[in-house]
Amino acid sequence: MGRPRGHDHRSGGPDGHARFEGHGQEEAKVSELNAYIRRLVDIPSVSGGEGDVARFLEKDLANRGFSVRLQEVGADRFNVHAVNNDATPRLIFNTHIDTVPPFYESSEDDAYIYGRGSCDAKGILACMVLATMALREEGIREIGMLFVVGEEVDSAGALVANKGDWKSEHVVVGEPTENRMASGHKGGLKFRLKASGKAAHSAYPQLGESAIAYLLDALSDIRAEDWGTSDLLGPATLNVGTIKGGLAANVFAPEAESDVFIRVVGNVNDVKEKLEKILTKHTKLTYEVIASADAVTCKTVDGFDLAPVSFGTDIPALTNLGKPLLLGPGSIHDAHTNAEKIGKEEARDAVKYYQRLARKLLDEP
Repeated sequence: MGRPRGHDHRSGGPDGHARFEGHGQEEAKVSELNAYIRRLVDIPSVSGGEGDVARFLEKDLANRGFSVRLQEVGADRFNVHAVNNDATPRLIFNTHIDTVPPFYESSEDDAYIYGRGSCDAKGILACMVLATMALREEGIREIGMLFVVGEEVDSAGALVANKGDWKSEHVVVGEPTENRMASGHKGGLKFRLKASGKAAHSAYPQLGESAIAYLLDALSDIRAEDWGTSDLLGPATLNVGTIKGGLAANVFAPEAESDVFIRVVGNVNDVKEKLEKILTKHTKLTYEVIASADAVTCKTVDGFDLAPVSFGTDIPALTNLGKPLLLGPGSIHDAHTNAEKIGKEEARDAVKYYQRLARKLLDEP
């Protein structure tokens, strides 16, 4: 399936900045918001290669009147921090600047903007920036922005940011939730199983052992297990994502491995214990944890549609930045596809929702 191609028209104000009218409560000029989204999408930033987009944001946000600093995460990888000069943030808008591969440039039609990262999550980032600017025009300045690297892989940027001295009361994390406030999301246990066998001619089974057979036996037991259910998040799910091994059909496989991902609905350590108990009878296997996180319950506020989500976010890595909320335009079903898109109307609405949410949170005692 080829990705949609729309018109290649772009527009914006003379300085490229969207304007809000009526104390920041009216819509952004749609053409200017769209231009900002497309500008971000057109900078490649596949996980591990986020340097160019970080440097663009450093200059762009400074031009918009923010105090900006880059936080090094790795070689040519930087988180972007931005604050109003004279205020300590009580609320932080957060999303990520990395994307999954492959990069492809933006396009648009009357309803949507297409391109890698359009909804996951550069379109969200643009909405957060313009909402923060509009709030500043109202005199609401206790807002910061944190845009991190590595969310799509290992939360490397969030983990580094969490170790810093930047604190707040609330962190609003942006992911494509269709502008519904997520009441929580599943955690995860990603692990690799490795099986050992003994190579031999398949005509003489007494001389060989199949690592693939050992692996399949273990996977059968793992797939048959009940990994839990939550009233909020529903059942845990399991995916056998990869299987590798074997030399030829007439040779017993000396090695085999598989990567497995369980989307957890509770405490991830409980899932680990259950997995390890299963594996005690599979003595020809070893396993290693690639990534793990507990399920998350998010703060919610009145006045927003609510729904839990099944995908993961950086929230488990941002424990020091305040109470987490999860909200953003776009659909997770469009993310990571070769037809990734964000609705123009939905993005416009998100700017207003972020403003409304910030007002509510900062008015809390």
